[in-house]
Amino acid sequence: MRAIRASEIGSYLFCARAWWYQLQGVEPENRAELTAGTEIHRQHGRQIAAAGLTRTLALIVLLIALMLLVAFCTMRAI
Repeated sequence: MRAIRASEIGSYLFCARAWWYQLQGVEPENRAELTAGTEIHRQHGRQIAAAGLTRTLALIVLLIALMLLVAFCTMRAI
């Protein structure tokens, strides 16, 4: 008995017929569309990662600016 992967369960729940065809080794007729969709998802993933990095950098810059403001106000009060 072979092990069932989580991705297989997801494929089955999405479309049982497509899962069965894949299990039988039938090649999809819309290979170009599937490849294009995979590339679109890859690009979207990169955009999400870039947005997260940008947010982190923005928070770091904000913290540095706040520390400089506190230092400036402290030095001015002395």
